[in-house]
Amino acid sequence: MIVRPPSETEAEGVVAELYAEDLSDDGVVFSHTKAMAINPEAERAFEALIGAIVPSIGLRVYELATLGAARGIPSPHCLLAHGRKALRAGVFDEAQLERVAVDYGDAGLSEADAAVMRFAERVSTDAAGMTDADSQALRDQGFSDRQIVDIALAAAARNYYSRALRALAVPVDRMPGLSARLSTALLTPMRD
Repeated sequence: MIVRPPSETEAEGVVAELYAEDLSDDGVVFSHTKAMAINPEAERAFEALIGAIVPSIGLRVYELATLGAARGIPSPHCLLAHGRKALRAGVFDEAQLERVAVDYGDAGLSEADAAVMRFAERVSTDAAGMTDADSQALRDQGFSDRQIVDIALAAAARNYYSRALRALAVPVDRMPGLSARLSTALLTPMRD
């Protein structure tokens, strides 16, 4: 990574808060946190955006949209980080998360969950080609207008963050709490 983030000993203010959050959760400051700490106000604004999205769709749908979008990019940073977040939050157990990572269409997800992942993945791969039919697939699964918008925002936000990390060549960290087998499964889209 060519950009030079503040070191842990140099961190002050919001940067120190960002680093402290990683340290308290995992005992390490992740590379993506360090890169985004160069503009900590943008990082906090991103967190506020996510905070405005999640209440209408819930954590499960948010993580499904995030994983779907991360698959489409593909983003190793977000596949690993959000795989772990989904696991920690109880959205999936390890066996189901592995199945979702390898092939969400054959992972025993509900039709609604699979529709969210398909929609979010398409945001990452062909947003310009999307039509009302893509949103209708979510509506057919019972999602409200607000939820459809927030699923689109969750996927678009993942694109923003993931693509910034990729553009800056931020190293991909080993993710504590993920087995080697699950990490490999989560990175399946990187090999496709």
